[in-house]
Order: sequence, then structure tokens, then C-alpha cells
Amino acid sequence: MNTDVIIRAEGLTKVYHMGVEEVRALRGISLDIQRGTYVSIMGPSGSGKSTFFNIVGGLDRPTEGEVWMDGHRFGDMSPRQMAWIRCHKIGYIFQSFNLIPSMTALENVAIARIFSGLTMAAANADAAKVLEQVGLGHRLHHLPAQLSGGQQQRVAIARAIVNRPEVILADEPTGNLDLRTGEEIIKLLGQMKSELNITVIAATHDMKMLSASDTVVWISDGNIQRAARRDEIKIDVGTIDGKTLA
Repeated sequence: MNTDVIIRAEGLTKVYHMGVEEVRALRGISLDIQRGTYVSIMGPSGSGKSTFFNIVGGLDRPTEGEVWMDGHRFGDMSPRQMAWIRCHKIGYIFQSFNLIPSMTALENVAIARIFSGLTMAAANADAAKVLEQVGLGHRLHHLPAQLSGGQQQRVAIARAIVNRPEVILADEPTGNLDLRTGEEIIKLLGQMKSELNITVIAATHDMKMLSASDTVVWISDGNIQRAARRDEIKIDVGTIDGKTLA
């Protein structure tokens, strides 16, 4: 595998059975994701982008096809090895933040370090450092309910990067945020990519993601319709590639 390719998906098919009905969420998707890039996976609800996102993130397995990360095939790994990959190699950011309500910002981030094997003292020190990095050094001991939506998402980003992963998977990271806060989160993810050389893969409906993306992949009906570099995408006011935005 090309060393510049951090994730390779080859022939991914995913079939769900709902009673007698067969639903094909993915129909043979193949894609190489370059190390250190910001990739936006775009498509309408039901297009298959979240299924693809979950499979390349090791959260689900394909019906057919393979995923490799750094040349290692997910299909060859035991559940224990996959758990190690999810803890150390991949950071996850979710639309709903997924913070533990009874834990402070510091504790929500430190728990990821504790799971990776650190002592509580070392985990808290690393968590405080990363929260400072995302602009929340003054909110360490606040509970999620005491934080704004944007601040909660910054805690989620801190939790995703505290174990120094190679890849961040962001599922609709701006979906629950207002316009200004969403733009701030997009900018922060771009900074993390540049400063930490992290590969960012975002599943999104948000057209603002285009400004931060190195590559945009459009998925429809379980297939890749198009993949383009940022400089290949023509953006006019209110349109993308000549299509009026909703």
C-alpha cells in the first residue's frame, strides 16, 4: 500500500435484512484516503455515508469488501485488536457530543486516557493540556449542562485528540450548532489537522465544510457519485457546481 494512504476501502458492500426486505446501504465503494488530509463525505440522509463512515472507523463490518489502515486489514484483526485501534489510532466526534452528564469537561476527556492505560493523575494532566489547546482551559471543572453547544463540541474534540490518534472521524460535527459556532468548529478541526498532522474524515450535510476540505466525496444510493479536490470544486454564491443550495 502507498505509505501516503492511511485508509483504503475496497469494494465495500453493506446489506441489512429487515424481515424479508433486503436493504443495500453500500454497493461496492472503493476509496483511498491520504494521510494528513481533510475529507468530507457528503450526501443526503439514507445515502450510505454514515454506514461508510462507521465501517472505515472500525465501528461496523462490511458484508463484503475490506478496509485497511496503515496497511493492516481490519478483517484480519481480533475484537481486542480492533478495540486497540479504536482507542489509540482513531478519535471519534459525534453530532450529539456523547459527553457523560455527571462528569466535568476534564473528566470527560481524561477518561479516554485512562482507558488507554494511564494513571488518573497523568490522564488529568493530559486532559487539561488538550482542553487548553481547544480554548477551554477556563472550563475544566464545568459539567456539560453548564457549557454551550459549541463548548461541548470542543470538549468532544479534546476527547477525540487526547490519545494522539492518526485519524479523527467526525459525524455531523456541526449538526447541532448555530452558524457561527459551526464555523468555529470547522476552523478548529482544520487547525487540528494542520498542527497535529491528523487525518480528518467528516460525514456531513454542511456545505461550509467545503472551505476546510482537501477532498470532498459525494455518496448517493450507496455509491460514490464523485470525488474531487477542493481546488476542483467551483463554488459560486448560493450554488455548488451550478446547483442551487437548499
